[in-house]
Amino acid sequence: MTVPDSYSPPAPHSGSAGRWLFVIIGVLVLILAVLIIAVLVTSSEDLSVAVVRMEGTLVTGETSDGSYAASEQVGRELRQAADDPMVEAIVLRVDSPGGTPAAAEEIIRDLEYAKAKKPVVVSMGDMATSAAYYVSAHADRIYANPDTFTAGIGVVWTFSDISTWMEREGYNISVVKSGEKKDMGSSSRPITTDELMYAQGIVDASFEEFIADIISQRPIARSDIEDGRVIRGADAIRINIVDEMGNLNDAIDGAKRLAASSDSGFL
Repeated sequence: MTVPDSYSPPAPHSGSAGRWLFVIIGVLVLILAVLIIAVLVTSSEDLSVAVVRMEGTLVTGETSDGSYAASEQVGRELRQAADDPMVEAIVLRVDSPGGTPAAAEEIIRDLEYAKAKKPVVVSMGDMATSAAYYVSAHADRIYANPDTFTAGIGVVWTFSDISTWMEREGYNISVVKSGEKKDMGSSSRPITTDELMYAQGIVDASFEEFIADIISQRPIARSDIEDGRVIRGADAIRINIVDEMGNLNDAIDGAKRLAASSDSGFL
């Protein structure tokens, strides 16, 4: 066979290697994406619900230690869970006898922030009374055990007087003050009638705000809770103080159901 003078062998396509490299990279990226999705799907039950703990006496501040639940820490954890795209719902685990109204009010603001974005469910442990119930009432749903102590709605301000003992033991205290009520509450003297009336006014105002807020959040009759008594969980469910009997796992399952049924209702 004679090769014409004008013939030259075809040049190799310089883009072929590049195209194959692009295809290989694309396949690897696709495999990696499938693996990531598989991991997320299989671990979704662990990632979908965040559990935030509010355990101990409620106080304003930063650090919780088991005996105290600090409003800033609880609030920060609620907001972090609300802003986490991997969290579908939040369970607030409550085991607290209450605390200061100010601490409860701070936590409520952060709970409302979280609730605007995703469901928030409360799981009550041994106790969720007074200010701890104040917070709990703002959740979308409340779970309690039959023997959980809850409610205890009210405000108390205690004054002690050891002046008789001090006089008997020879203790003497001199007080220099700028106003007649500046040392109100001192245990070294009895509280005066005027001071007692003033304290009662503060307690009454705080209580009215407290109970009005709870009734606005829950279908509870004022007469069922205004005496300030502690109520068992099994009895509390009958007067709408809690919604369901169940432990922490039940509350987590309930939070998942709320999230699944309210996709269009939460941001």
